[in-house]
Amino acid sequence: MNKSEAIAYLYQLPHLHPRNDLSYIKTVLQALGNPQAKTPAIHVTGTNGKGSTCYYLSALLKQAGQKTGLFVSPYVIDFNERIQINGRMISDQLLLAAFAAVKTVIDDIQADQPQFQLTTFEFETCMAFWAFNHEHCDYAVIEVGIGGEHDKTNVITPVVSIITTIGLDHEQLIGPTLADIAREKSGIIKAQRPVVLGNVPAEVLPIVLAKAKAEAAPVVRLGRDFQPADFLNKALAEQIDAGCALAAFQQLSVKLGKEQIISTLQAVNIPGRYQVLGHQPLIIADGAHNVQAMAQLLAYVRKLPHRRLHVLLGMMKDKDLDAVLHLFQADEKVYLTRIDYPRAAKLHDFPAWAQARFDYEPDYKRALARIMQQAKADDVILITGSFYLVGAVLQVMKAGTDDAR
Repeated sequence: MNKSEAIAYLYQLPHLHPRNDLSYIKTVLQALGNPQAKTPAIHVTGTNGKGSTCYYLSALLKQAGQKTGLFVSPYVIDFNERIQINGRMISDQLLLAAFAAVKTVIDDIQADQPQFQLTTFEFETCMAFWAFNHEHCDYAVIEVGIGGEHDKTNVITPVVSIITTIGLDHEQLIGPTLADIAREKSGIIKAQRPVVLGNVPAEVLPIVLAKAKAEAAPVVRLGRDFQPADFLNKALAEQIDAGCALAAFQQLSVKLGKEQIISTLQAVNIPGRYQVLGHQPLIIADGAHNVQAMAQLLAYVRKLPHRRLHVLLGMMKDKDLDAVLHLFQADEKVYLTRIDYPRAAKLHDFPAWAQARFDYEPDYKRALARIMQQAKADDVILITGSFYLVGAVLQVMKAGTDDAR
C-alpha cells in the first residue's frame, strides 16, 4: 500500500470493541515482541493541555541529547504528525514500515481468529511503539487518547506519569461525573513511578492522591512542588503545561541548564495551539473544544491589545455547545461554521438562542473570507472550536501561500 491507501485502511477500521479492555492491543503488541516495553516512556493525560505538555517535554529531551519519540493526537495537517522523532514527523517510508509490521501480525492472528481486529487508534498506537523501538529511541512521550485507565496507550509502565488537568469532557465515555473522570485518568499512575499533577480541582484531588498512595507513587504537585513556567510569556494554560513538562523532565536522569531550559521551552511551536497565523489583523488558531480550554483561550486573547475580536467557531455536536457559546461577550463577533465531517455541528445542533444571536455560514471557507474582509488591522481573529476546523483552515491558508508563490 502507499500512504494514502494505508491511511484509508486505518480509517475504515472499527472505533470501538464489544468490550472495553486492553486485550486486543496487548495481543498484537506481544506478537510484535512488546516494543512498548523497550523504550522508557512518559505517559501524559489530562482534559486539556496534554498535547502541549508532550511537545514541551519532547523538546526538552531532544535538547538534552536524547533521541525522543512523540505520539500525539489528533494531527492538524499531515497524518505523520501523530508519530514524531526528535521533533520531526516520521517519514512516509517509516510510516509504511510500521503499518506493514502491524498489519502482518494482525493477518497472522486472523488466520486463526477471523473476527480479530484492532480499532483505528489501537493500530496507530502499535505503529508508534514499533517505530520508536525500531529507531532505538532513548525516550518516548506518549499522549493518552481519551481518559487513562482504559485508554489503548495504557499498556506501558512509564518512568513518569503526568495528569495536566481534570475537567468535564468526554463525559459519555469516561464520566459522567468529575469524580469518574478523575478515577479514569488516575489509571495511568503506576507502582513506584512518580506522577506529576497539574491543575487538578480540589474536589477530586483526594481521588488522585489515593491512587498514588495505593501505588506508592511519588507525587509532584503544581503549586506545592513546582510552579507554572511564567518565563514563557504565553497563555496561562501553556505556562502550566510547560511547568508540568519541566517537572517531569526533572524526574529523569538527564539534565539541562536553566538558560537551556528557558530557550528550549520558548522556542516550541505547537500546531493548532495558540498558533499565530498572521498579523494586522492578528490571527490565532487554537483547537479548544471544551469549556475549560475555551475559557483559558478567551482569557488570554482578551488581554491582547485589540479593537474587536472576530471568532470563527466550528465544534463537534457532541460537545457542550451551550456552555461554550455562553463564554462569548456581546461585543465579540462570532461566526458559527462547520467542516464536512459527520460529527461537526450543523445549525440545528446549536441552542436556539445561539442560532438567533450568532451568524451561521456552513462553508468555513466563505466564513473565513467574510471575517478577513471585515476585520481591521487592529482586530484579532480567532479560529477555534475543534482541531478539525483548525486543520482545515491551516490547509486553506497554506494553499493560498503556495499559490502566491
